[in-house]
Amino acid sequence: MFTGIITDIGTIVEVTEAGDLHARIGTSYDMSGVDLGASIACDGVCLTVVDRGASEDGTGGWFDVTISAETLSKTAIGGPKGWTGGRRVNLERALRLGDELGGHIVSGHVDGIATVTGVQDEGESTRFTFEAPAALAKFIAPKGSVALNGTSLTVNEVDGTRFGVNIIPHTKACTTWGDVEAGDPVHLEIDTLARYVARLNEMSAPA
Repeated sequence: MFTGIITDIGTIVEVTEAGDLHARIGTSYDMSGVDLGASIACDGVCLTVVDRGASEDGTGGWFDVTISAETLSKTAIGGPKGWTGGRRVNLERALRLGDELGGHIVSGHVDGIATVTGVQDEGESTRFTFEAPAALAKFIAPKGSVALNGTSLTVNEVDGTRFGVNIIPHTKACTTWGDVEAGDPVHLEIDTLARYVARLNEMSAPA
């Protein structure tokens, strides 16, 4: 489990294909404290560390992940604007017992891909608007939470399948949101509570 609070910006070192897709990600994390098999959310996608090491200059490290066909089908990793060398990605290590829950509970299981429809500065903040898949839009509500590229964000407004969020300068500086442009795909994970509330409403509705 994760919180949607980004703790590092990683860089895709290389991506190779040999059956599944394999990626090496550079990070400022001290990888000596990360076990093989640990989970790290990469742009909101929960991936397993299959190898890791320290950087040559000693300022950080790297880790390898394997991305299955199922994950590729649910994410934008292998798409036209997917992962290539030099791309920056949001990183968050898995939640540990006793850690502060600063965002909301995030599983790292991406539900679908939303598309950025607009980026506009409003004062010091930036308003991003998105088009969500129709099947997921019903789970998105004003003042509710969503995870976008692994970042826990509060929904400002909803209009059909479109919704908007405001990103403050601190969040923009500590994540990859400064790189995002209109037309970009982003990983969308809906709030688990919203999913269960919607399901309960379906079950209690008159036949």
